[in-house]
Amino acid sequence: MSHTLARRTFLSSCIAVSLTTLAGCGYMVGGGFDHQVRSVEVPMFETSSLRRGIEVQLTEAVQKQIQLRTPFRVVKGDADTRLTGRVVDLRKNVLGETRYDDPRELQLNLVVEVVWEDLRSGRILAEQQVPVTPELLSLRSQADFAPEVGQSLATAMQQSINQMARQIVNLMETPW
Repeated sequence: MSHTLARRTFLSSCIAVSLTTLAGCGYMVGGGFDHQVRSVEVPMFETSSLRRGIEVQLTEAVQKQIQLRTPFRVVKGDADTRLTGRVVDLRKNVLGETRYDDPRELQLNLVVEVVWEDLRSGRILAEQQVPVTPELLSLRSQADFAPEVGQSLATAMQQSINQMARQIVNLMETPW
């Protein structure tokens, strides 16, 4: 009986020491977000695409992702940082056709450039997270859809926009 009690005490002590060590080290899963940034302004994204409305949908999706996944407040004006973006390309490609040349499967490609700037210092914040030129980050998103089985361009567009919004917010995480 004393052997079982000693074993339980030993295991409890090991678990307590492990938890204390992990908590004491400040361990966290993922990169986290910069605690010095409290607010972000996300003005309407610009677009050079002929398809209007994408900039509104993308801006709303990015704002929603920031509110859901980050400690930052989305504000208009007087923010610590500003996240600006521009839809560079929106393309619909046919991947497969029926024997009557009707599109069977299509692909929607969305390309966006974003800049996340600290308005207090003028520093570009996203440059450490992606190995491209520091001033401009180009992101791509794509969604496939098949009209033949009831999938629509609107569904693919929303899927691509949501994927893009998640990628943009991922850029806001601090590096490991």
